[in-house]
Amino acid sequence: MIIAQISDLHVRPEGKKAYGIVDTNSFLKAAIAQLNRLKPQPDIVIATGDLVDERTEAEYKMLQQILAPLQAPLYFAMGNHDDRTAFRNVFSNLPYMPSEGFVHYVLDEYPLRIIVLDTLVDGEGYGNIDAERLQWLAARLDENPHKPTVIFMHHPPFSTGLIGMDTLRCRGNVALADLIARYDNVKRIACGHLHRSIQTVWAGTLGSVAPSVAHQVALRLTETQPSAFVMEPPGFQLHLWHEEAGLVTHTAFVGDFDAYSYRTKAAIALYV
Repeated sequence: MIIAQISDLHVRPEGKKAYGIVDTNSFLKAAIAQLNRLKPQPDIVIATGDLVDERTEAEYKMLQQILAPLQAPLYFAMGNHDDRTAFRNVFSNLPYMPSEGFVHYVLDEYPLRIIVLDTLVDGEGYGNIDAERLQWLAARLDENPHKPTVIFMHHPPFSTGLIGMDTLRCRGNVALADLIARYDNVKRIACGHLHRSIQTVWAGTLGSVAPSVAHQVALRLTETQPSAFVMEPPGFQLHLWHEEAGLVTHTAFVGDFDAYSYRTKAAIALYV
């Protein structure tokens, strides 16, 4: 099974740029085109939040338009730049989507069980897994404690060293870690929000963060440097599941890059 994870799309109305600088819509169109060229195709694509930039229905309509050419089945998670009501008003016919409340759900029809968590706190940059959401997750994990499972959520519940961004991580993380650690079938906590490719061991499993399909967060690991974004290459992650190998993740960069056969003279001179 192949899961493509795209994150932090920050779609804007037509003709508008994020922060007046980043043409996020064009970046997303390029990512969709690249996903459609993949062979083999992903079984599913999961967009882990910050689907739009300013929470408006106009942005969600633009998002719907840009995503229309995507060939693989698509699933969504909420991020801090999202609005549940505006999202539901536009994406009203998704069969997996709860009609009200938190936007979390389970996909059971695949070899890998997928749980999507809603960490959105209205009006805030940080996320939260409060008692209600934790109870929901505990019930879902209890339903099938042996099938390999991946949890997708927008806000990472772990620290990353990006000090400015770590203040906006998912709260309730201690109770969440205690819960996750009881289930050895949880193979990954896959997140977005931080606009970088990051991995760490957390709660007895692997925590990972996908890069943005648009702009990235600057790699600043000191308290004296404020958070900033940087135009490093956009990217997405491919999670490959096989029962023998487990879950293997590749980070793919979006763009046209020169490729050379290892049989070229330069390569032969280098490797012989």
